[in-house]
Amino acid sequence: MLQPGPATKVTIYLNQDTGARHGFLSDEILSLLQAKDVGVAGATVLRPYAGFGEHRHLHKANAGDVSGLHLPVIIFFVDTATKVNALLPALLDMVTDGLVEAHPTEVLKSARGTEKVIS
Repeated sequence: MLQPGPATKVTIYLNQDTGARHGFLSDEILSLLQAKDVGVAGATVLRPYAGFGEHRHLHKANAGDVSGLHLPVIIFFVDTATKVNALLPALLDMVTDGLVEAHPTEVLKSARGTEKVIS
């Protein structure tokens, strides 16, 4: 579990249809982050409604055409600077179309409950 204190937050901006060696890039990045030898504390993928990049072409979820297939994806993760710095070369090598940014942050609390919600 990530301990309170200094950390680094990494944000990766991609398109959902950006390919990689074995499928989609967002899935390969999640596999990297989840790997036991890397083992970041956790990661989140968001699929926004709309967005545009350097090409200035707006892609929207309800576009009904090809532009609706090229939607943005954002991946966030937070971990220690040491762990982030160790995995950045592999991560940066994977991202062939997108943007990767990192910011220093501070973890105030990281809690893992024992109760499970049953639906």
